[in-house]
Amino acid sequence: MASLSFSGTHIKTGRSSASGFGLSRRPTSLIRPRRGGFKVYASETQAEPDLSVKVNGLHMPNPFVIGSGPPGTNYTVMKRAFDEGWGAVIAKTVSLDAAKVINVTPRYARLRAGANGSAKGEIIGWENIELISDRPLETMLKEFKQLKEEYPDRILIASIMEEYDKSAWQELIDRVEQTGVDAIEINFSCPHGMPERKMGAAVGQDCALLEEVCGWINEKATVPVWAKMTPNITDITQPARAALRSGCEGVSAINTIMSVMGINLDTLHPEPCVEGYSTPGGYSAKAVHPIALGKVMNIAKMMKSEFDSDGYSLSAIGGVEKGGDAAEFILLGANTVQVCTGVMMHGYGLVKKLCAELKDFMKKHNFTSIEDFRGVSLQYFTTHTDLVKRQQEAIRQRKAIRKGLQSDKDWTGDGFVKETESMVSN
Repeated sequence: MASLSFSGTHIKTGRSSASGFGLSRRPTSLIRPRRGGFKVYASETQAEPDLSVKVNGLHMPNPFVIGSGPPGTNYTVMKRAFDEGWGAVIAKTVSLDAAKVINVTPRYARLRAGANGSAKGEIIGWENIELISDRPLETMLKEFKQLKEEYPDRILIASIMEEYDKSAWQELIDRVEQTGVDAIEINFSCPHGMPERKMGAAVGQDCALLEEVCGWINEKATVPVWAKMTPNITDITQPARAALRSGCEGVSAINTIMSVMGINLDTLHPEPCVEGYSTPGGYSAKAVHPIALGKVMNIAKMMKSEFDSDGYSLSAIGGVEKGGDAAEFILLGANTVQVCTGVMMHGYGLVKKLCAELKDFMKKHNFTSIEDFRGVSLQYFTTHTDLVKRQQEAIRQRKAIRKGLQSDKDWTGDGFVKETESMVSN
């Protein structure tokens, strides 16, 4: 499909634009209603919070999404996710030729809290060296189609990754869309999977390459496209900006962080150990949550200042195991929250706990919908220079208050002792 550019604006012909920045949108039926910025609308009467969200025209019963990985690896587990009540499912990443994908075992390693990583300590970190789906593409496509036939009103998102080849990307998109999936997430972020073929993070770390590939994808795609960001980069806003400018409807962040879990001090071999050897892998779970918050905050601020926030979406990922973890991401502007490692540790039933805890948070603040508080905390981030200025002004004002009463007429009977203290120098 042809595209054209003017005044720094990229528009795909054949699709309507939903934002003032002219970035391409899918058909107008998929555009979310406009929202008046990031504001709080707390109702006067307590009501049962509504967790449903509408993202890029896609209706979900709640913002919790199965993140791409083992929890979305086949029909059986994805069906289980829908039955348990997850808002959407992102399947494990697929490519045209699964024969190239060969996994090893063991491929996971865990970090526990406590002295010397005690086996009884809480799991706070998780590393994997797992690749994308090793199942034949035809098998996965058949299962996507079956899921959409059985759950037509539920949101199924395909995660895709290919080599640096326009025809391969566009063939994969065409075949995936024929199954009826609702959206596509592009894996530009796997930190350890076949970088020599310009796959995964090899693309996500190169903004020029990412922009080119996004252009190929958005020429072909007719459903919403999310670009999944790698945290293994100095400034994550750069690839996120490139993806949105190239026509993607949203970004997901973050994928796993490149890591070495540790060295076994008895054997002197790294973990996870495969025939005595290992390779750096992706780090996830609770320990990455603060890092993910920082990356999501940076992307959200960029999106708010440079793009029409009504036309684009942000899916947050990183260490979500509690409803409060999700609330933090939403307060920073996330539309949805993905969970992968949390499901691997706690099971698919985790979504019930997440929903209950998120509702409790909303009731506490009298929020009735996700949009009531989405992005509210973003306004409280500023520069260190500004923090210094704010604190200096606050100190000045406190000192002014301590000077006490300005006139004898200001004395009151009830506050006499405090009024006296306000004029004591030490």
